[in-house]
Amino acid sequence: MFLGVDSGGTKTDFILINHTGEIIATHSAPTTYYHEVGLAVAEKTITDGILTICQKAGISPENITFCFFGIPSYGEDREITPMLDDLPAKILRKNQYLCGNDMICGWAGSFGGKDGINIVAGTGSIGYGEYRGRTARSGGWCEIFGDEGSAYWIAREGLAQFTRMADGRAKKGPLFEIIMKQLSLVEPFDLIGRIMSDFNNERSKIAGLAQYIFEAAKAGDSSAIEVFMKAGKELSSIIEAIRMQLNWPVNESIPVSYSGGVFNSGDLILSPLKDKLNSKSEYYELVKPAYSPVIGAALYAAKTANMPVSIKTLSGN
Repeated sequence: MFLGVDSGGTKTDFILINHTGEIIATHSAPTTYYHEVGLAVAEKTITDGILTICQKAGISPENITFCFFGIPSYGEDREITPMLDDLPAKILRKNQYLCGNDMICGWAGSFGGKDGINIVAGTGSIGYGEYRGRTARSGGWCEIFGDEGSAYWIAREGLAQFTRMADGRAKKGPLFEIIMKQLSLVEPFDLIGRIMSDFNNERSKIAGLAQYIFEAAKAGDSSAIEVFMKAGKELSSIIEAIRMQLNWPVNESIPVSYSGGVFNSGDLILSPLKDKLNSKSEYYELVKPAYSPVIGAALYAAKTANMPVSIKTLSGN
């Protein structure tokens, strides 16, 4: 039995598979992003999730061969990392699991453990790749001074355009009325109170506003469309930085895949991303992810235990 756990900025997914790749049980819970919920809540989410999925499968935690936990912001604070390593320790033995950054889940799911570069654009953004035994990451610098191309970034850029429209610094488009309506603003300045007080400036809540920027772009708002164009450019820069770190030759096929909620916007983000990648190298190949990040976590657990599961036998994604 292999347990995969993929935690992002808004939720945590659990999946249990066996040695033939059969999906035994799944579970979903809130995020373990400790900057937002705290370590105590993150630990409880992990602990309850392990117990719940074991109950669904009719097994005990000691029956799990190995687990991989993809945790947001893992490895980005040397004082906190040991505490994150201990999150599953109340339930599992130390030699029964491995914790790492959630970027690994997206990569492993997209390529099944094969060489390639995966870009994650969910609440935040980050890229990870492997090539001939080398590994590299780029992005993931947090929403204050990074996370370009993420849902948070798209929401922030879109809201900035709203303020320009409200001031008369930009022509009003569909974005203005959509934000006014969806956030129930009586007047534009109500936005400040909505974000700073009602939303408490919470990362995941603000990231959720990206859906309204998407709605505006679909309605033809040029400023919203431009936000997605810029997002594609930023994500392509993260990918190119990883390629260079990996010393991946520009004249060799470079498979690139993607994961995260931003990509639910389809061609609005995929088209500019593909165009920017092609302008850097004709050898970039944008491919759909083979499996979801949580299945990637389970595959990575099996691989880490030196008992790799064949992707072909997995029964879903």
